[in-house]
Amino acid sequence: MRALLFCLIGLLVPDLACAQMKLSPKAAPNGNEIRYFTSMDGVLDGADVFLKETRQGKIVTSAVIDVCYPIDRGSGRMDRFVADLAVNGQSMTGSTQSAGQKSPVTIKLTRKPIGDTFEFKGQISIGQKVTEVASSDNSDLSEKEFTDNQAVDDGINTAPKDFTEVSPEAIAVRIKLGAAVDFLKGLKGQELEVASNSLTVPCHALRSGEQIINMSADPERASALVAKFKSQPGVVAAGWTGGIIDMERAVRFSATEWRNTDKINKEKVADAIARVLAKTFAAKLASSAWSANTGALKLTFKRPSQLIPALDLTETIEMTALVAPDKPGGFDRLMLWIGNPAISTADENSGAKHNVAEDSSGEEEGEPKDDNGAVEALAKEFKGQRWDSDKAAWK
Repeated sequence: MRALLFCLIGLLVPDLACAQMKLSPKAAPNGNEIRYFTSMDGVLDGADVFLKETRQGKIVTSAVIDVCYPIDRGSGRMDRFVADLAVNGQSMTGSTQSAGQKSPVTIKLTRKPIGDTFEFKGQISIGQKVTEVASSDNSDLSEKEFTDNQAVDDGINTAPKDFTEVSPEAIAVRIKLGAAVDFLKGLKGQELEVASNSLTVPCHALRSGEQIINMSADPERASALVAKFKSQPGVVAAGWTGGIIDMERAVRFSATEWRNTDKINKEKVADAIARVLAKTFAAKLASSAWSANTGALKLTFKRPSQLIPALDLTETIEMTALVAPDKPGGFDRLMLWIGNPAISTADENSGAKHNVAEDSSGEEEGEPKDDNGAVEALAKEFKGQRWDSDKAAWK
């Protein structure tokens, strides 16, 4: 009826009807469509697999397989190959070589639709090793769904306004793969720590060509390090990232009483923290030391165990603290973070001893030990503010 109406109108205003019909062409019924498989188990042990298909209707006209896999069983070292596959009915075949070890690769797969999902069977040969493929119940994604799922946040903030969402000691770089080894070699002998998981190259890095290297450094040196890293070859981004800071256990306070010119008076800060915690835990300070690499303060306290007083056992309480400007380049305010206590019991008497094992079977996994109100006590000592998570602001 609508088509008849347009024709009648066209008799009176022919240009209008023709223009309207030209603006609404129908999509070609047999146009190319791109679909992806991204959760293919049973291809290679520990592998991350993408299979991209180009289809006309239900017919696959071409395909590309992208496989990132451990070089050795259980290894953190990964290699990758990408191969164009020739499609002949249900058969998909191709050959290439891996990007890292340059191993020859041969792919022979059979693709079979089963209801709304797909099954892939066959063989993949890498070097002399042949792996049987048996991957079933695979669902496909549209190109947009695939692209949305591949977005990776590197977590690097190159210019944070403060240290409420990133940690003052945690810095990172995103660097081109070809420059990563030289960059890491250049860190040798420097007073910082490199996260061990930054020494492996994950699949997303192999595919993007960029690796993320996470480090910890004294917050007072972090800004200079970030500025230095930004100018180094191959570095795409450098800044701060998530680290040890938990805002629920942080205090912000005026820096005036706790600085020597442009440096934090670490001795004075450590004395104040130790004094407050010794009182809070009813314990004696056993050791206190600042890390030259991370800027963290490690404190150890000891007190008599109350489990069975007659056994004369000793409790050891270990605490970690971090003091830093509340924002990059800040001088007016400092931020203090204190970790959860780690408490252990031992027999430290001379002669024959009880061997005491820590039993956590009655605790929920990851449940923190009671800190006796240590954070609140430190807030009073430093005349500081606590973080209000509901308002996302200092109070």
